[in-house]
Amino acid sequence: MGTQDFQFYDTTLRDGTQQEGLVLSVDDKLAVARCLDRLGVGFVEGGWPGAVPKDTEFFRRAATELSLANAVLVAFGATRRPGTSASADPQVRALLTAGTEVVTLVAKSHPRHVELALRTTLAENLAAIGSTVRHLVHAGRRVFLDAEHFFDGHRANRDYALEVVRTAAEAGAETVVLCDTNGGSLPDEVGEVVADTLRSTGVPLGIHCHDDCGCAVANTMAAVASGARHVQGTVHGYGERCGNANLLTLAANLILKCGVPALPPGRLDDLAAVGRAVAEITGRSPAAGAPYVGRSAFTHKGGLHASALRVDSHLYQHIDPADVGNAMRTLVSDMGGRSSVLLKARELGYDVATAPEAVARLATKVKELEHRGHSFESADASFELLLREELSANHGVPSVDVLLRRVETRADCGNLPRSSASVRLRVNGVQAEGDGSGDSPVDALDRAVHQALDPCFPRLQRLRLAEYQVRLPAGGSGGRATARVLASFTDGRARLNTVGVDGDTDAAFFHALLDAVRYVLTPVGRPGGEVRASRQESAAAAH
Repeated sequence: MGTQDFQFYDTTLRDGTQQEGLVLSVDDKLAVARCLDRLGVGFVEGGWPGAVPKDTEFFRRAATELSLANAVLVAFGATRRPGTSASADPQVRALLTAGTEVVTLVAKSHPRHVELALRTTLAENLAAIGSTVRHLVHAGRRVFLDAEHFFDGHRANRDYALEVVRTAAEAGAETVVLCDTNGGSLPDEVGEVVADTLRSTGVPLGIHCHDDCGCAVANTMAAVASGARHVQGTVHGYGERCGNANLLTLAANLILKCGVPALPPGRLDDLAAVGRAVAEITGRSPAAGAPYVGRSAFTHKGGLHASALRVDSHLYQHIDPADVGNAMRTLVSDMGGRSSVLLKARELGYDVATAPEAVARLATKVKELEHRGHSFESADASFELLLREELSANHGVPSVDVLLRRVETRADCGNLPRSSASVRLRVNGVQAEGDGSGDSPVDALDRAVHQALDPCFPRLQRLRLAEYQVRLPAGGSGGRATARVLASFTDGRARLNTVGVDGDTDAAFFHALLDAVRYVLTPVGRPGGEVRASRQESAAAAH
């Protein structure tokens, strides 16, 4: 099957925007369309011109501002209203005014919806479908028809649901898309209904699934297995209620598992990057465990897994992460052991194959520190400092002695809390002190350290706190409540993550901050000649 025989269709800009809290401007919609085109999606549904003013403006601007190399832009709308003609219906006219090559019409295929929602007869609904499709085809448009509530309709009145499909095809619809609009169907039923409809009508069929039973992707795959050759979905499964079938998951499944050319050759390795780009535009990040593109999709924590992965990465991974533009990650924790340390060291660019004693010591140290409240899963920089220490590679890692740390919080004149901090540090024998103030002790400490060290170490001027998380208690030894702070910093090119643990949040953050200072001031060279900057830059590109 060639790409011309399979239609991969995105409806993020229309159906996806019905998700609660997801609001896109016209500029946002144009940007998402460019991302989808970069991925190689065949059809991008831009919205409903004439019904939604923002969508009308989108199509007007797209005519001059949107240059698509791969995707075909699609306008979405409904069949004519009962009792009028297609040529006189203002929303049908708006579909033509949008100027797209393809138009997708939505039509009812469930008798109860026809009679209660449209308030018309079954015969008039069929007439509206036929006349609207013919009108658009006569005007030079390719037409897809979304048969709404098809699976419920097929269950209630099979003959009528099939007649909707035949009517649209006889009027000139290129593909009829069977919609599981309420998301209540299961894969076995979807496969059987698609097969029955194809066998009974011979019409090219598509599939559009919602995820209310958690089966949208599985239902779509079942439809393809039964003969559907047009697939609709949204990026990250955006959509109303529980969302739509996830277009990114479908692309990888179809190409890697089924050999179906959903995207042009060579585009799948852009999948994760496009997913991140769209999430950045929408402000709605995918779950860390999202299939294929999630940050945790190829992340391993257990020691048994890590041991096997050292032998063959495919033993606990169903594909090569690079196939979809993602990467394998190893989490170092008390659940792991020497294998986890080996894999993580290799991921960070260290060759530790000839240092088994150092690896064993570090694995033991990690377990001890995690028992006392540390967590290195998301603190690669802190872990790397420990690694260098055990490898006796910590030459050049600055020693940081804390001579003074004082933090006070008082109410200002507006009765709002205001914190001040003073620090005195000795870094590689150089003594410096600084003061800082802020809305919280964390802000004050951060500013005080920068005031003390930036004049002596200009590289630190680029170090900025991005975010931090506090966990209380983290379970310290002897039952003593311990604060754990996971801090994320940026140095202008990439993020570096550290962890600090102490009896209170201020002190724990201070430890995490000093780890970041030591990390930035450590020379970039490492055993084997690797350079940290290259690893940071690649990490920035991946995440």
